[in-house]
Amino acid sequence: MRTAVVVNTATQADIEALVASVAGLFVEDAGQHDSLTDIHWPPREGTAYYSGLVSDHACLLLLARADDQVIGHLVGKITAPGATRTAPIAVLESMRVAPEARRTGVGSLLITHFLGWARECGARQASVTAYAANYAAQRFYERHGFAPQSITSRAAL
Repeated sequence: MRTAVVVNTATQADIEALVASVAGLFVEDAGQHDSLTDIHWPPREGTAYYSGLVSDHACLLLLARADDQVIGHLVGKITAPGATRTAPIAVLESMRVAPEARRTGVGSLLITHFLGWARECGARQASVTAYAANYAAQRFYERHGFAPQSITSRAAL
């Protein structure tokens, strides 16, 4: 029997679980695709960073759970209009689904919550960044309506 997945907004009491999920993302994604990423940032600075976002209405911290186990997270932010932007944009900053829960719809649940929140906040667009070599993430985001808009290129020095 399949366990129901529940997606909730993280509270201060959830920060440790959120940081653990973010740490998994850093190792699995950035650690594989970007040699300059400090994969030790989440355990060192994540608690302070995410604790500061819990009460920020321009931020969304989500945790997906099955049987009270955290199996995924999503961190989103609303960027305000500015000198060159005419409307708010929702930025999907971080998302991970635990390996054992992938391909079960958990990621889609997280994205659905994020996009609904973004619309409620008045965002006109949503953006996400994925590593060029992370084809699975790119295909996932494309299935949810994201399309490439710009390309960032780097050169090793």
